[in-house]
Amino acid sequence: MQPRIQLAAWLLAPFFALALTACSDSTPPQANATELAVPLGDSPADSRSDLSGGLGGTSSAVKPPPIPAAPQINARGYILMDFVSGQVLAATNENERLEPASLTKLMSAYAVFHALKDGRIKLDDPVRISTYARAQEGSRMFVEAGSLVSVEDLIQGMIVQSGNDATVALAEHVAGSDPVFVDLMNQYARQLGMTSTHFQNSPGMPSPEHYTTSRDIGLLAAALIRDYPEYYHWYSQRAFTWNRISQPNRNGLLERDPSVDGLKTGHTESAGYCLVTSAKRDTMRLVSVVMGAPSMRAREDASAALLNYGFGFYQTRRLYAANAPVISLRTWKGRVNEAVLGVQRDVYATFGRGQEHLLKVFVDVREPLIAPLEHGAAVGQLRVMLGDQQLGAYALHPTADVPQAGLFGRLIDGMKLWMH
Repeated sequence: MQPRIQLAAWLLAPFFALALTACSDSTPPQANATELAVPLGDSPADSRSDLSGGLGGTSSAVKPPPIPAAPQINARGYILMDFVSGQVLAATNENERLEPASLTKLMSAYAVFHALKDGRIKLDDPVRISTYARAQEGSRMFVEAGSLVSVEDLIQGMIVQSGNDATVALAEHVAGSDPVFVDLMNQYARQLGMTSTHFQNSPGMPSPEHYTTSRDIGLLAAALIRDYPEYYHWYSQRAFTWNRISQPNRNGLLERDPSVDGLKTGHTESAGYCLVTSAKRDTMRLVSVVMGAPSMRAREDASAALLNYGFGFYQTRRLYAANAPVISLRTWKGRVNEAVLGVQRDVYATFGRGQEHLLKVFVDVREPLIAPLEHGAAVGQLRVMLGDQQLGAYALHPTADVPQAGLFGRLIDGMKLWMH
C-alpha cells in the first residue's frame, strides 16, 4: 500500500500547488500604461472655432492663434491660474515671499466663513466692539468702541471697506482674541497647501514674520470661491455705508470689466499695491494675483492684461466627471470579472486654443488586479499630458466594491493566472 500512496501523492502534488496559488495573492503585479482616447467630444464647442468670414459671408474654419509669451507685468510677483484645473498659465516670482498687506483679509474671511458654516457664529450675532479693535490704524470701517455690530455688517466692513477695525472685531468674536485667531489662520494656510505663508495679525499690518507668495494667495482665492460660494457675493459689492460713511470697493476692475466678480486689494508703503482678481467668461474662470505694483492703476492694468491673455489664448475642458467610468480592467478572484475604474473628482485640463491634438491620457495600473477591491482604494492613476508636459495626475478607484469570489472561483482564476 505504501508505494500506491506515494504514487498518488506524486500525481496530486501539482494540483495542491495550484490550489495554494489560487488561494493566495502572490502573483507579482506589473505596472502597465494604457493610452486612452481623449474625451473631448462632449465639451462645449469653442465659439471662436468657426466664424463667418469673407465678403460673401461663407463659413470658414479659422485657425487658432499661436500661444504668445505672457504680458510684461510691472510687479514684484504675479500668477495667473485656471480656477477648476489649478494650472498656472503665467507667473513670475510666484514663490517669492512678499508682504500681503490687506490680501491677508482673504484668510481672515476664510476663517470667519468656516466658523459660519460650522454654526459657531451666525450672521446676525451682535459683536461688542473692543477698544483694541476700535484703535486699529489704516483703512477702517469706523466702528465705535462698546457698540454692537452684527457679524454680517462687520464682514462687509472687512471685505468692501477693507476695515482693519472690522477684521479685528471679527477675529475676537470667532476666537476670543486676535492672536488665537491668527493661529487659526496659519493652520488653515497649512491645510490649503500654502507652504510659504505665515501670518502675524488678522488685518495685514506690516511685520517681519508676516509674509506670503503670489502662488499661495492664488490657492487661497480659489479655496474661498470653491469652499464658500454662498458668501462670495460680498467680493463684488460696489460700496458699503456704516456710521454714515460710504466707502467704495477698492477693486477698480469691478467697474472696468463686467466679467470680474472679486476678490481683494491690498496696499502698504512697503508692500506696494496688490490685487487679487477672479473673472468668469462663458464657462471658464481665472484667478490672477498681482503683488507689489507701483500704483493702483498699475495693479489694475496688470490684472486686466493677465486675464485677457488667459481668456484669449487658453481654454479649459472637463475630461472626466467624478465617479464616471474611465476604464474597465480584468479582475481576478472576484465575483465579477471586470472592475470599472474612475476618478473621485472632476478632471479638467487647461491648454492653448488649438492644442487639442497635443492632449494625451494614460492609465497606469499595476496588474493583475486581485479581488477584493474597495471603492475607496486607489489602484492606479490617470495622467493627463500635453505633449511632453504632464498637466495632472489623479488617483483611480473602483467605482464600486469588487468582493472576493468563493473558494472554487479563486481556484479557477488562480490556475489561469499560473498558466498565464
